Amino acid sequence: MKTITSLAAAVTLGLMSASASAAQFKPSVIFDMGGKFDKSFNQAAYTGAEAFKTETGISYGEFEITNEAQREQAMLRMAQRGFSPIVAVGFQQAPIVEKVAKQFPKTEFVIIDAVVDLPNVRSVVFKEHEGSFLVGALAVMKSESDKVGFVGGMDIPLIRKFACGYEQGAKFEAEGADVIQNMTGSTPAAWNNPTKGAELAKSQFDKGVDVVYAAAGGTGVGVYQAAVDGEKYAIGVDSNQNYLHPGVMLTSMVKRVDVAVQDAFNDAKNGEFTPGLQALGLKEGGVDWALDEYNRDLVTPEMEARVKQIRDDIIAGKIVVHDYFSTDSCEY
Repeated sequence: MKTITSLAAAVTLGLMSASASAAQFKPSVIFDMGGKFDKSFNQAAYTGAEAFKTETGISYGEFEITNEAQREQAMLRMAQRGFSPIVAVGFQQAPIVEKVAKQFPKTEFVIIDAVVDLPNVRSVVFKEHEGSFLVGALAVMKSESDKVGFVGGMDIPLIRKFACGYEQGAKFEAEGADVIQNMTGSTPAAWNNPTKGAELAKSQFDKGVDVVYAAAGGTGVGVYQAAVDGEKYAIGVDSNQNYLHPGVMLTSMVKRVDVAVQDAFNDAKNGEFTPGLQALGLKEGGVDWALDEYNRDLVTPEMEARVKQIRDDIIAGKIVVHDYFSTDSCEY
């Protein structure tokens, strides 16, 4: 009872951030494990929500999941308090969205990175394999050893999808490239273990890797620091992380969770919310690679042109990137 009472108080405090002046429209977001300041996946969602707030002056309810027991209680309380849409960040929230959305058929829900087939749910998924292909190709262009690394977070099919795209891009650019891969763990704690991330990156560097790509949430912070310490290069994920370590961050595979959240809020506000599946890849602007003032000096004009050509060819269908989900394997 104490745990439930404490959670209720926390949710209430989180929801009090919603603007009283927008009582008829109360959007909200539930961040997954790792928190809204993980500098990666959750933070991308936070950026989108904040952009909506800045643009419209309308605040939003929010809650950060810190343990599994909170998922259902937090979402129920948001629905009970009239928040809509409720954006659930992360595939692990899908079963809860399905359960709660059935209980509140007039409430609009959004699930990021999973599919829930209900008439009041928008499911937003991304073609991470396409963006990962681009950064895999760039990694090999930059590598002097033709050995590049990948550090994943929780060992799940979604992260294997990132890894598979990255491997394909690397071997497309250099057929003999060696791609060394490690996953951080098999539980949600794998998203927030920078110490383990650093250990895995250092192990890969010891094997000759000179560019490492992290798809690991907050764990990636440790991977990037290891690259700094080892004078290697790193590739960020989800949010544009180039700014974290200029001169070390080769690029970031940007996944536009921010746009998905902002669009959901705006669509609902304007009475244009639509349920169903949205699959966002390079063509749809859902994924991409990041080139800015923080990594400009690391990417030569020739490298930039090559990545842009590969990008165009994927969009045009001249290059087909194998989706791990299609076969549950990285056979291509």
